[in-house]
Amino acid sequence: MWKSRDTSRRVSAVRTSLPSILLVAASLLASLALAAPATALPAPLPRAWPHALQLGLADTPGDAAHLRTEAPFGFRYQYLSGGVNTGHGWATWAPDGSFARAYVRESKAHGVLPVFSYYMLLQSSPSGGNEAQTVLAHLRNTQLMDAYWQDVRLLFQRVRGDGPVIVHVEPDLWGYLEQADQLTLARSFARQWRRLRNELAPNVVLAYHLSTWGTKHDIVGEKPSDAAVRAYAARAAAFYHSLDTHFDVAFEDFSDRDADFYKIVDGNPNTWFTPADFRRELVFGSTFMKLAGVRLAVWQIPLGNTHLDDTWGHFRDNRVQWFLGPGGRPHLQAYVDAGYVGLLFGGGADGTTSAQTDGGYFFARAFNYYSQGLIPLP
Repeated sequence: MWKSRDTSRRVSAVRTSLPSILLVAASLLASLALAAPATALPAPLPRAWPHALQLGLADTPGDAAHLRTEAPFGFRYQYLSGGVNTGHGWATWAPDGSFARAYVRESKAHGVLPVFSYYMLLQSSPSGGNEAQTVLAHLRNTQLMDAYWQDVRLLFQRVRGDGPVIVHVEPDLWGYLEQADQLTLARSFARQWRRLRNELAPNVVLAYHLSTWGTKHDIVGEKPSDAAVRAYAARAAAFYHSLDTHFDVAFEDFSDRDADFYKIVDGNPNTWFTPADFRRELVFGSTFMKLAGVRLAVWQIPLGNTHLDDTWGHFRDNRVQWFLGPGGRPHLQAYVDAGYVGLLFGGGADGTTSAQTDGGYFFARAFNYYSQGLIPLP
């Protein structure tokens, strides 16, 4: 199940200003970012993490063996979705939540680290309406949240003790909490996730989701200066620190859909990345990592390429080529040098390009990356 996400709507969803204490913290952190040595690493590698740059892909149950025949991928990921009180959440996809355990065991059997993107809050009942308002209302719904934490408990119970399992917590939610100044709500939510992980499944690597638009700025659309980008990243780091809860790693997404999917299907022509846009993302991410003290993986990178014909399932984009195409190795090295620890590819809506519809480009380029030798992570 896929998520629908629109950058322009997310940026303008909530317009309340950050509290003055966070703005002061962001200003201080920005000063530290400017003073920090360019080579300073943000944090140690997450526990149980590979020591070289690994690629990953959205991958359905039963496909791990095929995935490994294409290239020795380090990660595969699967959404856990459907809502906690709807009768069709992930826990119902197999008896008693065994879907998660089976996915983990299949992944481990084929030498791949399993990643779950736990995306349950928005799709819980009652649903509908503005996404930001819906998830914030759900967080305040005591009965719903009782069901939510029972669902989280079940997940941890099903993946306990099977070696490292990465659980990516509620993509987009943190951006909405940041925009709405809901610091107390965010802090208690983060602490409960960490408490349950520590209690029930200490083998789980817990992943925060960094939404750059949580600052109410779209650095792709606005084309800000590097100084402004660093200031926005400092604001995002200040929000992360306000959680008073350390996550093991953080995920960031550039875009959940191919650039020409946005252009043709959604009428938004402004999501193509130029070299300057990649540089801004790198400035934002590296600044955030230094100030937040947590490493980043890029997640849900669109799979389109410029050889496609812009039909359903075959939309054009340039991000795979930027990282894995001819001349991409220095781009990968720049991200590694900044502190990034992984690249996970996959579309975020029906009709986006997939590894099965891209003409074989992604698998060929991924195989080429591995055959050239993995880039060590510092």
